[in-house]
Amino acid sequence: MLFSHDTEVALQAAAALVNTADGQTEQLPDMSALDEFVRTWRWTGKRWRTAAELREVHELRGWLRQFWLTDRDQAVALVNQRLREANAVPQLMRHDEWDYHVHATPPDAPLATRMAVEAAMAFTDVIRADELGRLRICDYPGCGNVVVDLSKNRSRRYCDQGCGNRAAVAAYRARKIGTAVGNRAQAS
Repeated sequence: MLFSHDTEVALQAAAALVNTADGQTEQLPDMSALDEFVRTWRWTGKRWRTAAELREVHELRGWLRQFWLTDRDQAVALVNQRLREANAVPQLMRHDEWDYHVHATPPDAPLATRMAVEAAMAFTDVIRADELGRLRICDYPGCGNVVVDLSKNRSRRYCDQGCGNRAAVAAYRARKIGTAVGNRAQAS
C-alpha cells in the first residue's frame, strides 16, 4: 500500500467525483444519484439533501480536477486555501468498520466541504510523498477522465469506465488487420 487506506479511498472518491462530469452526460443529475454516490463511497455525516447541496458538490468537481492538471506548488496552494476556508481541524476518528483515521471537519459540515477537505487531506499526503505523477488523465483517446494510479509499478493508464477494455479491443483489431494485410502481401 502506497498511502494509508483512508488516503487511498479519498483519492479514489475524488477521482470518481471528478469523473461524474465527463462532458457528455451528467452522472450526478439529481439527489438520488448523489445519494447513491454518497452510499457507494461511504460518506458519513449530516446531509441536507437540497438543490444547494447538489450544486455545491457539482462545483467541487472543478476544484478537484485541478489536481490532475497542476504542478506541486500550485497543488500546495489549492490544498492550503481549501483547508483555511474550511477551518479544518484534523482529528483522529473511529466509526463504522473504519479504524482510526483523520477527519478535519465536523460531521455536520456541508457535504461538499467534507468532501473537499477529505480530498485536500489526501492530496496533502500525495504532495508530501512527491507523488503527484500518480494523478493522471486517462490515456484512451478522447476520454478525459482522471485516474489515480496506486499500482506499485506506476502502470495504470486507463480510467474505470471501460477504457482499458476498449484500448485492448482496438489493439487486437489492429493486430488482426495487420496480420490479414501481411498474409495478403505474402500470398501475392
